Parts: sequence; C-alpha cells; structure tokens
Amino acid sequence: MPALPLLGSSSMRILSGIQPSGALHVGNYFGMMGPAIELQEEGEAYYFIADYHSMTSVFDAEVRRKNTQDVALDFLACGLDPAKSVFFKQSDVPEVTELTWLLTTLTPMPMLENCHSYKDKLAKGLKPNHGLFAYPVLMASDILIYDSNVVPVGKDQKQHVEVTRDIAGKFNQTYGETFVIPEPRIRGEVAAVPGTDGQKMSKSYDNTIEIFGDEKPLRKKVMRLVMDSRPPEEPKPDADKNIAIQLLKLFATEKVASETENKLREGGLGYGDLKKTLFEHYWEYFTEARAKRAELEDNLDYVNQVLRESAEKARALASTVLDRAKKNCGLS
Repeated sequence: MPALPLLGSSSMRILSGIQPSGALHVGNYFGMMGPAIELQEEGEAYYFIADYHSMTSVFDAEVRRKNTQDVALDFLACGLDPAKSVFFKQSDVPEVTELTWLLTTLTPMPMLENCHSYKDKLAKGLKPNHGLFAYPVLMASDILIYDSNVVPVGKDQKQHVEVTRDIAGKFNQTYGETFVIPEPRIRGEVAAVPGTDGQKMSKSYDNTIEIFGDEKPLRKKVMRLVMDSRPPEEPKPDADKNIAIQLLKLFATEKVASETENKLREGGLGYGDLKKTLFEHYWEYFTEARAKRAELEDNLDYVNQVLRESAEKARALASTVLDRAKKNCGLS
C-alpha cells in the first residue's frame, strides 16, 4: 500500500466546502471563505461547492443551479486563485458518494444522533430525512477522499471534523491504515459572526448580511440591526457586546473599531450613526470583490472551465484514495 501523506508545510493538503443553499453572507466569508483563501498560500488546497449537501434543504433544481453558479462567482471574486487551488463541484466527483457507503457501514448511529447540527435543525422544526441525518458521513467522505490534513471550518462545523476523525480511525483500525486523520483549523476571533438579530449569522435564521448585492437593500438590512432602547447620551459599558461593534471589528481597522467602541461606551454616539459607520466600512471592504465579480459574470465560460478542469484533478486523486479503501476492505 502506498505511504500516506504526512502533515507538513511541504505536503499539507487543505480541504473545505460550502453549500449552495442561498446567497453567501459575511458569516460565510469570515468563518470559512476568508480562511480558506488565505490557506491556499500554505499548502495544496481542494475547495468544493457542496451541491450534494444542499439537497437536504434545497428542493428546486433551478435554484440549486443558480446558487451553485453564484457560489463559484463569489469565491473567485473574493480571491480564490485557480492556479493555487483545486475548485470544483462536489457532484462532479462521484467517487465521494461511493466512499460514503464504505464509511456508513462503520458509523455508529448514536454518533449521528448526537451531532449538534442535526439536533439543532430538528429543534427548529425541520422534518428529518436520511440525508440530513447522514450529512456528517458524506462530509467525512469529502474530507477523507483527498487525503486532507487541514480542514478550515466555522466553529459550528468543528464537531463534524471530529466525527470524520472518529470514522477514519475506526476504518483504519478495522481494515488497516487507509485514511489520513485530518485536523480542523478555526479562526477563533471570528468563529461565530453575529447576525442582524444577535444570533449566529445563518441563512436558516434569516438574519444574514450578504457579501454581494444591491446597495439599497443591504443598507436597509444593516440599519435594521436589533438594538436596545437606550438613548445616545447614555453610557454603554457593555459596548463590546453590541452587534454593530462586533461586526465593525471585522471590516474596519483596529483603530477605527476601538475609537467607535469607546464613543459608544462613554455615551454620545447614537445607534443610527453607529449603523451608518458600520455600513460604510462593510461596503468599502468588498469594493474590489464586487468589481471582480461583475467581470466574472460577463465571462461565465471561464468560470465553468475552472470548475471543469479542477474536477478532473479532484477525480484523479479521489479515485486513488477510493481504490486504496476498496482494496483494504476487500472490495477489489
């Protein structure tokens, strides 16, 4: 059996994916996209659009197609470099679903029942289906099929990487050394981006601020951020917990964010002015990316070519890992 890749600066393989389940928002950007784009400078990066995963929540084919295209545009506009990353659609690598079955046979039911995301979605009234329940197994296959060392994820996805590690460990123990055991990579300072209502920003909560879109509706979203009823002149000793301040720290310089927070804490800064400041810095932050996205929208042939050529590279690696797994467990 070929030697497994070792974790190291010269051989580090990075894997991450994102669902095309709706417009990408600043929580996606700071929780996953930004860290992933930075990591393409550190190792061999494999990033995919998780269209299979989206089938647990999106049931309109045309919506999925549009969302998938939008995710591709957004990532490329925000700085993903096809010369440094393998960027593809999950469904263009069918080997991942075959490996999922191999992993499923060794995955304990209680492990899946205890996954936070599954329990949270049930608590919010989503009707469970097998795809929703088995989501972590497909995610494990996504990670393991590329011999991934590092998985940049948001804080809420850390448990799924732990599940992947457990499944890979059990497979290795049962059938011999087959899979690389991956490590999660989380940017703690922005691991949980607040939404417009103060909860974690999420499409399922309908509290997002999109990365791209028209200025007027996005400005309205920011101006509707939920605040308390304290007047401007009243000091606010808990200014660091204010949603707008927390978001401003993502978009503004440390100096600007600190000065604004101090003004709010001391009293004299109204919430309306605070939200205006936030919007200005948020809008400026993505100026270059908006221009790049407009160029890409006029050149969809290039975008599709990137996805197609990357999928060929991804399949070449995935088939090698799948063959190794099948051989070790007696299927070939």
